Amino acid sequence: MSVYQRHVLPRLLHLAMRQEALLPFRRRVIGAAEGRVLEVGIGSGLNLPLYGPATRSVIGLDPSPELLRMAREQAAAALVPIELLEASAEAVPLDDASIDTVITTWTLCTIPDAHRALGEMRRVLKPGGALLFVEHGRAPEPVVARWQDRLDPLWQGVAGGCHLNRKIDDLISRNGFRLDTLTHARLPGPRTHTFLYEGRARPK
Repeated sequence: MSVYQRHVLPRLLHLAMRQEALLPFRRRVIGAAEGRVLEVGIGSGLNLPLYGPATRSVIGLDPSPELLRMAREQAAAALVPIELLEASAEAVPLDDASIDTVITTWTLCTIPDAHRALGEMRRVLKPGGALLFVEHGRAPEPVVARWQDRLDPLWQGVAGGCHLNRKIDDLISRNGFRLDTLTHARLPGPRTHTFLYEGRARPK
């Protein structure tokens, strides 16, 4: 791992994800969490202060020790018990059917093997459990989508493996989930980077 990936990128990600425009999406997604929660891609822990009384506990998973160090500071201010795990989403170190809610916020774009990771999320969810998500991804406009495809290889190198062009609804529904709700929004900024998918899915 390069110096940039290990020391510079985590700080840049933390700053980028602190945008005020993201907060309403975080509040909606985190506010709907219930029971024992697994947050995949906890990052620097920006969601942790938002968990409320319906959440019994949160397990935050991330492969980056640098981001987890930042998350520990956020965990100190959380209203619920927090456990942080340094682990990959492709191999979640939890028992089958042990989680009530899985959370992903701007995470599925970066996981190298998102298909395997979603399989792991489905495995650890209890029957009737929910996957709650807000993600950026492939835009509906053909011209914008073509630009996403062109820019994707370059962007991955700059942004720690983040993909611009993953179609999040298809990715989720093709990997063992049924979409209950799905809405779209667009943030201010480049149209290649700002199309959002927000929703709830349940294991099939």
